[in-house]
This record gives sequence, C-alpha cells and structure tokens, in this order.
Amino acid sequence: MYQGRVKWFNNAKGYGFIVSDSFDEDLFTHYSSIMIDGYKTLKAGQAVTFETSPGKQGMHAVDITPITDNQTDLNHIQVNGETHTELTASA
Repeated sequence: MYQGRVKWFNNAKGYGFIVSDSFDEDLFTHYSSIMIDGYKTLKAGQAVTFETSPGKQGMHAVDITPITDNQTDLNHIQVNGETHTELTASA
C-alpha cells in the first residue's frame, strides 16, 4: 500500500491524478477506484492510501482511501474552460 496526495480531481469527468514520493510519474485515478460510500470524489491536496495497477499510458492508482482532510497549498487553474484545483509544492 502506498501513500500520496490528490494533485487534482475533476468531478464532472470523474478522474484526476495522485502524486506520491514512491513514483516518478503522476498516477491516474478514476472515481470507480475510490473506496468510500456515497458520492465518490477527492479534493486536491487530500492525503490518500492506494494500490497501483498498470494502465495503457502509465500507472493507475486503485483502491483509493482518503486518510484525512489536510490543508495544503492549492493552485486553482483553468484547463479547457474547466476549473481544477492543483497541488503546488510548499517552500
């Protein structure tokens, strides 16, 4: 099991990315891999545990479980007219 943080997650499209010190690349995640009851979503900066599975274009985070609702430095960005919240590095 690995630990990481949500880089960003788009609720409308149901996917996003997780960053972890254990991997050199961002890990794709889909809402169907979030292991919570009810509405399956993640917040940028949220700490999570997860497993991995190889995908067609890189590793996927699966069996994702939120740890806590920690605060962190966030950057709100526009991508193709949609707002995303992205995790930024703290100094």
